[in-house]
Amino acid sequence: MLTEKGKNLLASILKLTRFGNLLIIVLAQYFTAGFLVIQWRDLIFNFHFFLLCSSTVLIAAAGYIINDYYDVKIDFVNKPDRVVIGKSITRRFAILYHVIFSSLGILIGLYLSWRVAAVNVFSVFLLWLYSNNLKRQPFIGNLSVAFLTGLSIYVVEVFFRTGNSFVIIYASFSFFMTLVREIIKDMEDLKGDNIFGCRTLPIVWGVRKTKMIIYGILAILASTVLLLNEFYTRLPIHYFILFLFVPLIWLLTRLIRADTTKDYAWLSNFCKIIMLLGILSMAFV
Repeated sequence: MLTEKGKNLLASILKLTRFGNLLIIVLAQYFTAGFLVIQWRDLIFNFHFFLLCSSTVLIAAAGYIINDYYDVKIDFVNKPDRVVIGKSITRRFAILYHVIFSSLGILIGLYLSWRVAAVNVFSVFLLWLYSNNLKRQPFIGNLSVAFLTGLSIYVVEVFFRTGNSFVIIYASFSFFMTLVREIIKDMEDLKGDNIFGCRTLPIVWGVRKTKMIIYGILAILASTVLLLNEFYTRLPIHYFILFLFVPLIWLLTRLIRADTTKDYAWLSNFCKIIMLLGILSMAFV
């Protein structure tokens, strides 16, 4: 059994690596494979796919660690209760965990195929670059995270290589919803980012113009999903009304009225709910 010290360390690692978000990644990949790509009976005991999910989770966990490593000072201003590095985990051990998780993710990818390995190496590099530099730049950092989120869905198709068009739709959905959420998080973290010289969209263009950008992204999201459906899959429209348009309209109305950190935190969490609804909708496709 774990000692009290061991339990505290495990709890700190789970908090640092956003364990809840990692579970969403696993759910998204298994739903993508089981409902869109192959049959569940062929998936349950597929050890190689389990390794694929494990490599994705390890790399995502390493990404969260390196992000917090570079953002300790900012997080002490924006979210002091969530800071782990420098409290229960030292900076030296944080870097060690980052290297271990990233290396394991890449090695597993190499074992599976050169294509998966290429995706994993690229993801590790982009996550480091994002944490070290890109996240402090307007829009490019948001795009980076959104691209990696969409890639975590599309890598399932890279692995199975079935040519399934549904995967493209859901990868696009994940990309745009993550892009919206990342911009909303920038509005939520405006105070700390501004103090430490970040140049995020709300700082460079202001909150009002940033909201206009989000409105445009939401419109592009709805249009892209409908166009992909029209030309590739032709799902009934009620799927999109229930799982996409109703939640997006609610998000839009709350975003228009939002003007406090609490409002933006709520919107960020609601984006997660929309993404979960998107994942669950795979079961009905």
